[in-house]
Amino acid sequence: MGQSIVQVDAFTDRPFAGNPAGVCVLEGPADKDWMRQVAAEMNLAETAFLYKEEGAYHLRWFTPAIEVDLCGHATLASAHVLWSEGYLATGEQAHFQTRSGLLTADQRGDWIELDFPVEPAAAITAPEHLTAALGVEPVFIGRNRMDIIVEVASEEIVRGAQPDMGLLATVPTRGVIVTSRAASPGYDFVSRFFAPAAGIPEDPVTGSAHCCLAPYWAERLGKDELVGYQASARGGIVRVRLAGDRVKLLGQAVTVIRGELVGAGGGVR
Repeated sequence: MGQSIVQVDAFTDRPFAGNPAGVCVLEGPADKDWMRQVAAEMNLAETAFLYKEEGAYHLRWFTPAIEVDLCGHATLASAHVLWSEGYLATGEQAHFQTRSGLLTADQRGDWIELDFPVEPAAAITAPEHLTAALGVEPVFIGRNRMDIIVEVASEEIVRGAQPDMGLLATVPTRGVIVTSRAASPGYDFVSRFFAPAAGIPEDPVTGSAHCCLAPYWAERLGKDELVGYQASARGGIVRVRLAGDRVKLLGQAVTVIRGELVGAGGGVR
């Protein structure tokens, strides 16, 4: 019997939209190289690997190229799998031990609410090649421990950006968030997320980026509850709510594939 794997579309209520993530629920810790190889084989923005220990699930996230410190959509997908596949009872809170500390997930009707750390950005001078790679005129440039955030003047600019991915990959950061106030009704802000250095030219919907976007737009718009739209080709909606040094990320998820890894080694140590 091979290792089961589930593919989930996160931050959407319908298949073939939002951000796809692979989820492997393991029997115990797995070899890092094996997890990296599985993530490369899946070729999704992230694949999540988790196993239960002492009432919580140890959770790690891998892109096709690297392990990352924080990932929202694969955490949302993992919580969805735990409930939908019967690992957790309906209504039971999910606890995840991660490289970014303890994260939790709760069911809120048809939505899943993630409890993540706030990741505010401080203003910086544009790193070399950033503006040339993006091909846009920044209104503001900031940075947190993971990413660079670039505000531009309009939603039209966000949607129309066509970065030079090769040049952008030379900028020393996990990823670059491009954002503006929303012109589209029903949303407070829009964004896109580019991470070519991490093996992800454009991420469809990025939960962890909203740990930065939430405090950024809350300060500028004067409210703690906002709705963001990530304007990738697939698109996705992320509702955010600030709670001190934490941010609540709300999204939906749907299972699209259930499968089994065969001939790929055991993985579990």
